[in-house]
Amino acid sequence: MSTTLQVVVDGMFRQGRHNLAVNLVAENGQPLPCWQPGAHIDVHLREGLVRQYSLTGQSDNTRHYQICIARDQQSRGGSRYVHEMLRPGQVLRISPPRNLFPMQPAGKVILMAAGIGITPLYAMAEALEAAGVPFVLHYYVKQRGDEAFLPELSKPFQHGFCEIWHSSEGRSPRSHAPAELLDPAEDTHLYLCGPAGFMSHIRATAIRHGWQEQHIHTEAFKPLTAVAAQGEAGFTVTLASTGQQWPVAPGQTIATVLLENGVDVPLSCEMGMCGACLTRVTEGEIDHRDTVQSAAEKSAPEQYIALCCSRSLSRNLVIEL
Repeated sequence: MSTTLQVVVDGMFRQGRHNLAVNLVAENGQPLPCWQPGAHIDVHLREGLVRQYSLTGQSDNTRHYQICIARDQQSRGGSRYVHEMLRPGQVLRISPPRNLFPMQPAGKVILMAAGIGITPLYAMAEALEAAGVPFVLHYYVKQRGDEAFLPELSKPFQHGFCEIWHSSEGRSPRSHAPAELLDPAEDTHLYLCGPAGFMSHIRATAIRHGWQEQHIHTEAFKPLTAVAAQGEAGFTVTLASTGQQWPVAPGQTIATVLLENGVDVPLSCEMGMCGACLTRVTEGEIDHRDTVQSAAEKSAPEQYIALCCSRSLSRNLVIEL
């Protein structure tokens, strides 16, 4: 069972037209665990409402954590709760930081963010500046006034710079490709964070211009749109340890079926974004629907399935539980 930390909401700050930054400090006044850019935490907003948010700002600061949440009109509860209910002084439980989006050693780094995808990339920019690694940050928002961390990103950097682009002024990601994206270098890495469509487009553009797959790193802050259950086939899930089998009907998740039958499943985001429920598959073909594994991992000889969202293309799926 993972350990949670008790924190207090120490402050809330407007970040652009639609975002709220939230500062969290340890309830006992002690430093919080160290973290690296790309890390996220689980935030227990209330009973049964747990959401994952990227840590942002300067990663060498353990006196407080900062997260930033956009107001989402399609919110499943987390965004709405933060913007309408959360208050300074409120005590929350959080997980220790986990990092599924770590930075790799590089001679130069290109960061590209859209919307609230800026949160992990802003932390990366600060870390790269501190380490003296050359970088460029391209940040896309709909219009002026939507930017988060505008004063921080507008300051002069010694080792890089930030460009902010506004779709309302004709600089959307689909109509504007930065020069750095079109001219890959051997020791340069590219980090993307934003909506799935944004990352898919930028990745395709990068590959078309000669970027190597292993130099492109992505993190989604929203789940992929769920595939409709119409025409979806059921299958059987089998536990390798006991041989127990249960049917998984169309529209059901493997995690739901296992929990209903008394099998403990480590769940967190329940959207295929965090990797908490990744489980090794010993037999069967996976229909991968998570966003946490890379394309290389999804085609590797040793296969892992996200029990919360992925399914099976074969009639039987044997998992290592």
